[in-house]
Amino acid sequence: MPSYQFVEVEIHGHRGEVRLNRPQSLNALNSPMLKELAAVLARMAEDRAVRTVILSGSGKGFCSGQDLKEVMAQGPDLDIAQHLDAYYHPVIYALRQMPKPSIAKIHGVAAGAGMSLALACDLRIGSEDARFSQAFVKIGLVPDSGSTYFLPRLIGLGKAMELAMLGDIISAQQAYALGILNQIVPAKELDDATSQLADRLEALPPLALGMIKRALNESGEHNLEQQLRLEQDLQQQAALTQDHHLGLQAFVEKRTPHFTGH
Repeated sequence: MPSYQFVEVEIHGHRGEVRLNRPQSLNALNSPMLKELAAVLARMAEDRAVRTVILSGSGKGFCSGQDLKEVMAQGPDLDIAQHLDAYYHPVIYALRQMPKPSIAKIHGVAAGAGMSLALACDLRIGSEDARFSQAFVKIGLVPDSGSTYFLPRLIGLGKAMELAMLGDIISAQQAYALGILNQIVPAKELDDATSQLADRLEALPPLALGMIKRALNESGEHNLEQQLRLEQDLQQQAALTQDHHLGLQAFVEKRTPHFTGH
């Protein structure tokens, strides 16, 4: 794995952690960081040894969103649509399409596109000091990077409208109650709790997890007939894996299976 300037990458066993690394700006997202992040996530998606990917932030927060200094420096020359397509969309696609679980490990602020990154992950675990904001409206902008897609699916249209239109900061406790966070823990326990969650995922059959992720992600775009067909096709593939047969044998023998990813 090559070295990067704005993200830190660690791979231990079946686990990859990608840490946003501009702590002096609360990990504000600029073009070079986003380019690096997309490249790292693409590599981890292709690495069969990596079964879970954790996205986190260094310093005092997860991510404060777009680096507005970069935007202001470009002024009227910035084509915002092209900027989103070139830098943000590859990251969001990488998180959603990788055939393995992604976990957002969130402390401190997750605002604007930083909150979008967290929403794009499959699971979110936050410390008690985490806070979230769809801050776009505060500067006359519209939520992007998938927020208008993910948020209503997670918390319903009415609450998504409230968060997006008002741009309020919500606490970790509020985010958990709404369903944005899957788990909330004391700050000092965040690393251990995230590791425990990753341990559980890594002990499960990776091919089945990838298929589950695909089925759930596509469910919102399908009618019932289409979704039943997708389930049928994926179940056929899963039934032919070695891990399925390992799981059946372990069940019969009343022991814990050790899945291989085949």
